[in-house]
Amino acid sequence: NTILYLSRSFEYSQKNAVLVPAAALGVGGMLVYWLRSRHKTKTIEMGDGWWGAGERPLKGKEDESIHPFKIETSDQEIEDLHRRLEQARYAPPLEGAAFHYGFNSSYLQKVVAYWRNQFDWRKQVEVLNKYPHFQTTIEGIDIHFIHVKPSYVPHGQAVQPLLMVHGWPGSFYEFYKIIPLLTEPAGHGLNEGDVVFEVICPSIPGYGFSEAPHQKGFDSIATARIFHKLMNRLGFKEYYLQGGDWGSQITTVMAQMLPQSVKGLHLNLIFINRQGLRRMISVMLGAYVPWLVGLTREDVQRTYPFIQKNVYELLRESGYLHIQATKPDTAGCGLNDSPVGLAAYILEKFSTWTDKSFLHKDDGGLESKYCLDDLLTNVMIYWVTSSIVSSMRFYKENISKDPSLTAIARVGVHVPTGIAAFPQEIVHIPRVWAKEVFKNIVTYSYMPRGGHFAAFEEPKLLAQDIMHFVRKVEQL
Repeated sequence: NTILYLSRSFEYSQKNAVLVPAAALGVGGMLVYWLRSRHKTKTIEMGDGWWGAGERPLKGKEDESIHPFKIETSDQEIEDLHRRLEQARYAPPLEGAAFHYGFNSSYLQKVVAYWRNQFDWRKQVEVLNKYPHFQTTIEGIDIHFIHVKPSYVPHGQAVQPLLMVHGWPGSFYEFYKIIPLLTEPAGHGLNEGDVVFEVICPSIPGYGFSEAPHQKGFDSIATARIFHKLMNRLGFKEYYLQGGDWGSQITTVMAQMLPQSVKGLHLNLIFINRQGLRRMISVMLGAYVPWLVGLTREDVQRTYPFIQKNVYELLRESGYLHIQATKPDTAGCGLNDSPVGLAAYILEKFSTWTDKSFLHKDDGGLESKYCLDDLLTNVMIYWVTSSIVSSMRFYKENISKDPSLTAIARVGVHVPTGIAAFPQEIVHIPRVWAKEVFKNIVTYSYMPRGGHFAAFEEPKLLAQDIMHFVRKVEQL
């Protein structure tokens, strides 16, 4: 019996010798998996796409070569523009209407007179060509970009690649004044000698000199993927991103798609539209006890009265969005055919999105912040490329899939993020709300002045904030 007992207990202990470690290993493995999955960053699937005409070719690799590109014009192009400007018809504005009904037609006639008689498109083409332009084919369409490198880099200093993405109704030209500040900071009185950039500014497909997609469904996810492919084609493994307007949405998606490639993300507009009880409580208490819900004095000033600033003003400024998110081609027909209509439609945004008070001015305050040559150069980029319709379609492609533009926000942004909050931006997002989506905010700056078109309007302020952010990230 004793022998039988010993042999059985030996068998049992042998089983235990196998089972206990196996069980421990299993439980430990599950614990490690749970801990890792908790910390695993959710990403947006990169996927793939084809936006060229017709079916995607079955054989053959896409031509990945990069070609120099030059903007050109012709007598015929200028004569056609002048003829259309001369034949424009105007409806008289209401007395005292200023910009409350949209672009004031009395001031529009002055803009058109300048455009016809003084604006020199040939000279502006030379200005546009002062930076090196390129084109390359990605996913079946030609992508246009400018790529500016610093002319001098001190020994041992790292040059940071920075991709800057424009929005609507802007273009790559918005960045012409900020580029020299970022590539040659010392030469422009910015004592930020330890940070210098090479800047890449692409045109969003369907905008300016980037070919328009020929297929339906081209959204910010497709754009983000194409821009990652562009940076990869240029030989960059890691890079910084900067954007406002659609550029903000596109660069945010890029950070969520390939976080390992994004050293940092700097934004001058953020899209956060989360509703719910928490936000409602924050809004209600914020007006009375802001400190309780994490709002600063500056947040209160910019956010309240809440209904006026976040509902009424937003509704007043977003009629265009509803048209472009539903039937862009209808309104686009008229804009693509009439340079005067195109200018009114685009320049009205450069008025009220720069400063809400410009509504009350007969000239929309346009020339108090910009010169007509710069404004009309941006309009001309849309005119000569016939890109207004395809640029407007970008709204439909994004908003029909995600009406509140918040589906992407569920993924969260984990790369180092810098936010420049300009006081005249269409909507203000306090840092405490931004943290719901942007999990790693390194800098959040209340900018002293400026509106929606930050790089165009306040290039020095924006450049300083980008440098401040990048310096902090590099020290992490």
